[in-house]
Amino acid sequence: MNETRLPRYASMRRWIVGAAALAGMMALVPASTYGQDRFPAKTIRIIVPFPAGATTDMLARLFAQRMTEGLGQSVVVENVGGAGGSIGADQVAKASPDGYTLLFHNITFTTTTSSLQFVGRSKHDIEQDFVAISVGAYVPLLLLAHPSVPVRDLKEFVEYAKQAKEPLFYGSTGPGSIMNLMGEVLKRDTGIKLEHVPFRGAAPLVTELLSGRIQFGGDQLSSSLERVRTGQLKALAVATRAAALPDVPTVAQLGFPNLELRGWNGFFAPKGTPEPVVARLHQEIAAAAKHPDVQKRMTDVGAEPSGSSQAEMRAMLHEQIAKVRPVVEELKLVVQ
Repeated sequence: MNETRLPRYASMRRWIVGAAALAGMMALVPASTYGQDRFPAKTIRIIVPFPAGATTDMLARLFAQRMTEGLGQSVVVENVGGAGGSIGADQVAKASPDGYTLLFHNITFTTTTSSLQFVGRSKHDIEQDFVAISVGAYVPLLLLAHPSVPVRDLKEFVEYAKQAKEPLFYGSTGPGSIMNLMGEVLKRDTGIKLEHVPFRGAAPLVTELLSGRIQFGGDQLSSSLERVRTGQLKALAVATRAAALPDVPTVAQLGFPNLELRGWNGFFAPKGTPEPVVARLHQEIAAAAKHPDVQKRMTDVGAEPSGSSQAEMRAMLHEQIAKVRPVVEELKLVVQ
């Protein structure tokens, strides 16, 4: 009777040994590769490093809606504002590189990533700590003034500021933001006296401009386009040509080439995110940028849909950082 059972026991022993060997082989496979074929398997978070209501937030929500449909999983937007966008960026840089936590940032990232000093938090670097996925949209930067300021454009504003007895106030979306950089460059190049007033986002900045408590400021065009069209705010210049405001001159046309920067909003993932996951995300971002409803919403607010390739985004970032970094270091901008 024992003889009849031996083959069964031998077969079971071979199965146990084989299973152990397979488990050992699986242990050698990086955990990040598990489940890539079925990505995404849960909700994806898009961190917007600014308060709700401004351009970057609005564009992120447009993409999130379409990506939810394309990926078959919820894509939600979370606002983590402060310090010119660096707080939200830090959060994503430290997140698990699995594709479930993304960053949707704007051109301010090229300023904060190049800042000479970060006070109270670790310094991050776009090109080293993140994977660039795609530019979602290009949005021109717009320089603004309160209607009470008796000027027509940026050139006249500089002359007005030179004659002012007291420094004029300019607003930005925070220390180290792109408007902070532009304001300080304008001071350096013209010798005018401006006092920086930082805000936690474009919405409070625009509110203060409307009230007249600050005289000058700027952000992405979409944040204030309707205010300009209705005459509540005065457009002094755009950093690059804006189809939505064809009669507003560019900074280069007015004699301020050092202020010329192309505004953008784009997607990033933490460094180490698997390439198949990045490719899947890029596929859905590019598809969303081509959707007719998304394109119409964007053009209505002065944005230009993109959905660029990873290579195109990396090249654009590298070029901007190379231009901005020496200026940031010279001006000793600080992110707090």
